Amino acid sequence: MNNSRLVKISKYLSLVLRHHPEKIGIKLDSHGWVAIEELLEAAKNHNFPIIQTELYTVVEKNDKKRFSLDSTETFIRANQGHSVEVDLQLKPQIPPDTLYHGTVIHVIDSIKKTGLQKISRHHVHLSNDITTARNVAKRRKGKSIVLVVDAMAMSEDGYKFYLSHNNVWLVDEVPTKYLQILST
Repeated sequence: MNNSRLVKISKYLSLVLRHHPEKIGIKLDSHGWVAIEELLEAAKNHNFPIIQTELYTVVEKNDKKRFSLDSTETFIRANQGHSVEVDLQLKPQIPPDTLYHGTVIHVIDSIKKTGLQKISRHHVHLSNDITTARNVAKRRKGKSIVLVVDAMAMSEDGYKFYLSHNNVWLVDEVPTKYLQILST
């Protein structure tokens, strides 16, 4: 199977499972799940046919593990990053002492004023390691920068952290007092 095709399918799934299910006429349940059969039929009807083996390959091989199948392998959902209302049923967890956030230098003045905000997403996304944060930053235009988050201090101050199924740490916001610039 062509890697370019898998990337296109992954982007398409991100669009319809995280942001705009209505574009192809599907409805996610309250936890973000949709029947695979319904998804494949809707994709086909909207001129983006996906065969089931391609779908399973994208779920299995996606380097960011963006998607999950339920235990019956008949439903699919995005693991995090939604702009539509879903309850991923994540339980609060104690984070590691330090987490990281990759971004670009041209937004740093805004971050210094307001901290990290979820904007149109459900949560701010944080990484366990610097390399992942740098890779996230590289997806955006501009010079990459990594911010260090004092996650333990935030947790001790009452902020709730969640760990998604693909090991992305999620929090509602990160105030500036918990941030430091690692690299510029």
